[in-house]
Amino acid sequence: MNAERPYIDKEHPEVYKAAVKAAVASRAAARDAGLGDDTIELVNIRVSQINGCPTCLSVHLPKAREAGVGQRALDVLPAWREADLFTDQQKAALELAESLTVIDPTVDRQAVNARAAAHLTTAQISAVEWTATLINAFNRISIASGHPVR
Repeated sequence: MNAERPYIDKEHPEVYKAAVKAAVASRAAARDAGLGDDTIELVNIRVSQINGCPTCLSVHLPKAREAGVGQRALDVLPAWREADLFTDQQKAALELAESLTVIDPTVDRQAVNARAAAHLTTAQISAVEWTATLINAFNRISIASGHPVR
């Protein structure tokens, strides 16, 4: 760590602890809503892929394997739309997560949410959106800090 690129989690640990607490609450809400850790980790990985965060990928890929996500699914995750390896619930979660990660004014968020509602409850949609929001934040924390791959 140096002055030009501080580990922002270490420089302001109280802020980082609040982010971690929010992530723990988000995971609990996702589980309470009926989402499995496999789906949560797919969201974490896909967002981290889009953002190019090697640190978060090194954390969440092993967690996905522990949650039962197969290597084939992880290998083709960037092409999830074309792969027949994901459940409708997972596809809905991935679409929601991508729509919150790549902010594109041409994307109809109402349409994305309507498609998601065909496979996810309102509580599950909210939980996926919290998961995506928070992993985006953690990606940026690690990228800003230059955290190493674990």
